[in-house]
Amino acid sequence: MPMAGFLRRRQFLQRAAGVVVFACREETIAAPGIMKTALLADPIYKEHVTGPGHPEQPERCDAVTKALREAGLLPSLDRIGARPATEEEIGVCHTRAYIELVKREIAAGASELSTGDTNVGPRSLEVALRAAGGVLNAVDAVISQKARNAFCAIRPPGHHARPAQAMGFCIFNNVAIAARYAQRKHQVEKVLIADWDVHHGNGTQDIFYADGSVFFFSTHQSPWYPFTGRADETGEGKGAGCTMNCPFPAGSGREEIVGAFRRKLIPAAQNFRPDLVLISAGFDSRVDDPLGRFTLSDEDFAELTAIMLEIADKHAGGRLVSVLEGGYNLSGLASAALSHVKALASA
Repeated sequence: MPMAGFLRRRQFLQRAAGVVVFACREETIAAPGIMKTALLADPIYKEHVTGPGHPEQPERCDAVTKALREAGLLPSLDRIGARPATEEEIGVCHTRAYIELVKREIAAGASELSTGDTNVGPRSLEVALRAAGGVLNAVDAVISQKARNAFCAIRPPGHHARPAQAMGFCIFNNVAIAARYAQRKHQVEKVLIADWDVHHGNGTQDIFYADGSVFFFSTHQSPWYPFTGRADETGEGKGAGCTMNCPFPAGSGREEIVGAFRRKLIPAAQNFRPDLVLISAGFDSRVDDPLGRFTLSDEDFAELTAIMLEIADKHAGGRLVSVLEGGYNLSGLASAALSHVKALASA
């Protein structure tokens, strides 16, 4: 395995591929419809500035939106607006001291948070709050049946953010906050979170490790950043058996990852019977991503999406919200996200 796999994520920066930058434009909001797939994609997400050469760059938003536009898919999607999550909403997954630290360090002009390898800029707190809040709007839309399902093309990503630590480009754990919000506001009892990012969602696992109301499933490269997610990490206390990790070596692809979703997640979901399904949709598990060594294709992401829709239809009344995590080859991110949204929209 390349030695770069054992370095902190910011040391991957030199490996980021050169990309074309697309201008960000407001999209025309589709006419309201009944139970369409909804899209969260707001220009505010470009305002989280990570610095030159950083792979988690504002152009990721442009790449996804451009792919959806050129495929003619945007008119068929309802749109979800962004809003800032409140500190109370963030505080269900993050400590008050950590939230204050993020506020203080960004206000002081920090370029990287002191808790981990997460670059920030002057508007990063505002953007991170609007990323989390936008996902909560998506949860509202899906649970209230204003949307059939939703894809949230947000940044910064969130699945590495722990209760009191930013790391791995993540400030607040968007998908974890969404799960808690659904439980508190909408009285959803059980939530399934499936994470197909090439990196283990250690923050999500930590938040729910002793909580039996959220089932966390992850396929990820191992050994690889953040060097967690062993198969024997299965939860503790009330959460015993509610974490399922499927670590795979570099070079793994369809057989391993799609196979794990079919052979392991489907039976686990049958036993858990979630009321809401969330996806940490990391497209750095696609072939040719600079920060991963998996080999999934666009067609594989469509199949993974179909599996998740099947689970949602069977157990959760079809209620599914997908949240963007990684994906750093811009052309690969664009085509994989397009495949994912097409599958959501065809449900």
